[in-house]
Amino acid sequence: MILLSIFLGTLCAGIGSVWLAAALSFGVLARYTQHMLSMAAGALLATAFMHLLPEAFESQASAHDLFLTLLVGLVFFFLLDKAELWHHGHEHGMHSHAEHDHSHSGHEHPSAHGHHAVGGGWAVLAGDSVHCFGDGVLIASAFMADVRLGVIASLAVLAHEVPHHMGDLIVLRLGSPDKRVALVKVSMAGSVTALGGFLGYWLVEQLQDYLPYFLVIASSSFVYVALADLIPQLQKRLALRQTAAQIAWLLAGIFLVTIVSGLAH
Repeated sequence: MILLSIFLGTLCAGIGSVWLAAALSFGVLARYTQHMLSMAAGALLATAFMHLLPEAFESQASAHDLFLTLLVGLVFFFLLDKAELWHHGHEHGMHSHAEHDHSHSGHEHPSAHGHHAVGGGWAVLAGDSVHCFGDGVLIASAFMADVRLGVIASLAVLAHEVPHHMGDLIVLRLGSPDKRVALVKVSMAGSVTALGGFLGYWLVEQLQDYLPYFLVIASSSFVYVALADLIPQLQKRLALRQTAAQIAWLLAGIFLVTIVSGLAH
């Protein structure tokens, strides 16, 4: 039953986020993009601080060790971002003009991992697959701790992968105008989440004592994405009404996680 839950959760997060990103990127829901970023940030922070971390700290693990894991996780994701910037930096010149033209055409789409837009299509897909694999392991860890946590983690991964996949779709469209091909390629990368879930199920079962640390690493990923990638894109000088809307959608993300938690429980 747990394995089936992991499979459904990873499939929903991996493929669902791609399709939602495509809907946003290709104009169907384009006007809601900023609201999606705000809600995703709220959902990620609520998941980390209200669910994953409390579950980890209820274990027998040392609080000092768990906080150290959280710190190491945050630094690791920062270094991972820096490594991707260095890796793709030399290709920036080839795409910067295309991105500049694209942004001035009235179809600029924010991306939680905007630096992916400077890499090549296959490099983006390879990096995306690795990222999705890790998400699958994290979702499996959450399900192994509690089904309620697994459902919340799946929704949180779905939320934070949407802007990420939007960036991937934009890169692939730079090389080919075919929307369907871009969608299929990114969907294949997203499906790797399920593979990570299966392996995660085996790993977590073998390493039960380390489950609290897996949950903390998941939390560090969500906190980093929310604070380093999503919220900075919302820090713009806006009219009072727009600012109020941002705050409302951020709170809606927190409220959504709370409601889903109650229903799953």
